[in-house]
Amino acid sequence: MSVQDHRPPAVQGDSSGAQAPAGRLAALRQALQALPKAALGNLIAKLMMVGLGLAITVTVARHGPKVQGAFALFVAVESALLTLFSGLGLWLARQISQQTDGRQAKALPMLRGVLRAAVALGLLASGVLVAVSWWASSMPYTYLWLLALAAPFLLLVPTATGLWLGEGRMWPINVAQVSAPASVLAGLAAAWWITEGGQAGQGSKSTVLLVLVAWVSGKSLVAVVTAFYALRNARHRDEALAERMSASRLTAFHLPQPSWLAQWPFIATIGVTNVIGLLNYRASLFLVERFHGLSTAGVYSVAVTAAELLWLLSSSVTVSVYSRIGHPDTKIAAAMTVQAVRINVLSTLLAAPVLLGLAWWGLPWVMGPAYEASLLPLAALLPGVAAYAAASSLSAFYTNHLGRPQLSGAIAGMSLTISFCLGWFLVPLWGPLGAGISSSAGYILAIVAAYGVFLKHAGLPVRALWQSGLTRVDSGA
Repeated sequence: MSVQDHRPPAVQGDSSGAQAPAGRLAALRQALQALPKAALGNLIAKLMMVGLGLAITVTVARHGPKVQGAFALFVAVESALLTLFSGLGLWLARQISQQTDGRQAKALPMLRGVLRAAVALGLLASGVLVAVSWWASSMPYTYLWLLALAAPFLLLVPTATGLWLGEGRMWPINVAQVSAPASVLAGLAAAWWITEGGQAGQGSKSTVLLVLVAWVSGKSLVAVVTAFYALRNARHRDEALAERMSASRLTAFHLPQPSWLAQWPFIATIGVTNVIGLLNYRASLFLVERFHGLSTAGVYSVAVTAAELLWLLSSSVTVSVYSRIGHPDTKIAAAMTVQAVRINVLSTLLAAPVLLGLAWWGLPWVMGPAYEASLLPLAALLPGVAAYAAASSLSAFYTNHLGRPQLSGAIAGMSLTISFCLGWFLVPLWGPLGAGISSSAGYILAIVAAYGVFLKHAGLPVRALWQSGLTRVDSGA
């Protein structure tokens, strides 16, 4: 359960601002009516991203399991870096989303401030990555100097997009997210051509280097373009707001400019929570590499990538109703959360056997015979992944309605602890299959605890999860 999977808090508060029942019902109906359109738009963008991501996975995997393993571990380290500092963008989005027409501060100074902070933190992270690269003796850690070169740029995307997140504008975010894998795929195609169709030197250090260079250069290019576009957008936003305020004879920009430094506890909490969530998804991969080597980790990483496709719909649904889940009225927020949980879990349960059947038939054919060994781990992962589809909506309730992202971190930490401890015993015995079983067990046990936390704060009985009448806003819960 990770905050990074969601839009940042757009509404904060508690049940003290309760509306009349009629107002609650109208707000809920509005949210439900907006759900299909919003979810569909985001789902289309995610489908494009998934298609490009699968193309990247296939391209890298056909270089051999060793190259795929190095690539998967390298990307996991990069993701940890991005999630650690993701709170900067979320802070900016929160500032933008909570402003009103009569009380607005300039967006451009705030955006410049967080972008400068992102670059500074990226430079700091670069020093650490260079030290680790110098100290390491095995792939891909010896190539972390590449990530060190790109770190100041990579942090620009999750930071700059905070402007659009706060405004509720999804299309520029989607463009940035789709452009990154498209740029990487173009670079990988060049690497494939350089290595003569991926057949020469499979698993060699030169092939790994080419793949990683394509990854960091493609993402860095998109990051720089995104940052400049966001700065231009912020400037136009401020100019348009100044004109509107002048025409309305209102005083704008009189508010003191908020500083991200003053909100560092919130930013740090988000970052730590996201890192815990990421480790929850990737710890088993590092265990497989530790006990069985890079090639086996490459095979297992394909199973993980395939299993997480089930979260495609659930993340789209959660994004589309994130602001409604953050409604100040607990009854409305809880009812919207329950609806999203039902959609997410039922859709993943129905899709899981279809995904397994398609993978069983096509995965070895597309990626190569070596990846047939990923099918049993995939089957072991799917039950837990399907159950954990509810985590995105529950996390949105903790973060956006309750304003307590640490609850998401605690649930993810519980899942991580269970899967890691169980995996420490099962991975040496059963390899990737043991990793799949331990991860699935961690997901299932943690989501049960997550349901309990949600029901307690929502003031709902357990049966509210499947009895729709209990979540109607006019029923008195």
